[in-house]
Amino acid sequence: MSTKAFGIGLPAISRRNFMRAGSFTVASPYLIGTGLGQSNKVIKIGFVMPQSGPLAAFGSTNAFQIGEVMKATGGALTKGASRYDIQIIQKDSQSSAPRASEVASELILRDKVNLLITGGAPDTANAVSDRAEADGVPCIVTACPWQPWFFGRKGDPKVGFESTYLFCFGLEDILGAFIGLWSNQPTNKVVGGLFANDADGNAWGQALPPALQKAGFKIVDPGRYQPMSSDFTAQISAFKAAGVEIVTGTMIPPDFSTFWTQAAQQGFKPKIATIGKAFLFPAAVAAIGDRAEGLTCEVPWSPAFPFKSGLNGMSGQQLVDGFKATSGGREPGFIVGMLHALFEVAIDVLKRADSVEKPEGILKAIADTNYNSIIGPVDWKSAKGPVKNVSRTPIVAGQWERPVPGQPLRFAIKANAGHPNIPVDGTLKLL
Repeated sequence: MSTKAFGIGLPAISRRNFMRAGSFTVASPYLIGTGLGQSNKVIKIGFVMPQSGPLAAFGSTNAFQIGEVMKATGGALTKGASRYDIQIIQKDSQSSAPRASEVASELILRDKVNLLITGGAPDTANAVSDRAEADGVPCIVTACPWQPWFFGRKGDPKVGFESTYLFCFGLEDILGAFIGLWSNQPTNKVVGGLFANDADGNAWGQALPPALQKAGFKIVDPGRYQPMSSDFTAQISAFKAAGVEIVTGTMIPPDFSTFWTQAAQQGFKPKIATIGKAFLFPAAVAAIGDRAEGLTCEVPWSPAFPFKSGLNGMSGQQLVDGFKATSGGREPGFIVGMLHALFEVAIDVLKRADSVEKPEGILKAIADTNYNSIIGPVDWKSAKGPVKNVSRTPIVAGQWERPVPGQPLRFAIKANAGHPNIPVDGTLKLL
């Protein structure tokens, strides 16, 4: 796998060398802060998410998230005798690893942020993490399964990373959720895999087939396809020939839409379609239209999760209602919870850090984190994660359904393997 795919093929210019070169340029990011004209000190948080491109939905709640942080904190933190204004500098990765690396460099070298936070699949999360690691800048990540994030960056489980930390589920958790969803259904247990030739797809394509076989399923893997492919005839033909009744994998929304349209045209009708990433967001489901009814996927978070925010005390439903009130009733999907948790953890770390002006102080606070967030516990302190720098979070499985004819589709949790405290809402319906 090329290191350039994650943006680490770019020159590793240190902050010190950048300043020596005298090439300081004022960036024009989206800034939110308070009291910046006063004599208070400033804590700068760099926030990188995809806001355009095929993964733009990951950044669809950014403005709301920032507003909630500023409301909850009053735009400032007090550290001893010092008051620090909070300045959040937002950047769009454009769903591109090179662009994510570029804007992370701008935040580090030009804006001199104290802390980076990011997420939204490996293209963004890995590239930003690599830049942070290279420059020794503290970085917290979510909304990216831990295997593509850790091993996609060539992480060594015995060593881990120095500056970058992730809280998220893993592929083993997704697989457990999927198997819990499928296990009692009347299928032949023949599963077709759809894995793109990218960080996510390669990680899924390596992890899922052996685990599914061990669980009693037969996997049909026709090989990696190129992202933004216009033709899935080879995959569909292989699935039809093998009698596939369950389709799974991880896909960006445009790829799944193309596959699903061509599957209908070519007479391929699986009983279950459980795809990661492609229809996590209501907007992506709406784009598919009526054929989205019955589709299933992982549930990284929903308002049904029984946790509350440590930042503002909101329940999941209150958080969703708050977003809808500011967006004309638009449904946010799971990302509103995960990004709220990202800011929760970031603010908690900054509150506990002995010094927010030195990376060492923030990194120590990150490593000492044991925090209850709106998506569940985030714990790097106990070292109970699968590898260093990783804290696993809950994930279950659900289905898009239409309980009342003519009404919009809604998302309901259908399987909660390993997480009995997260309630289910009915049983899976076959396509």
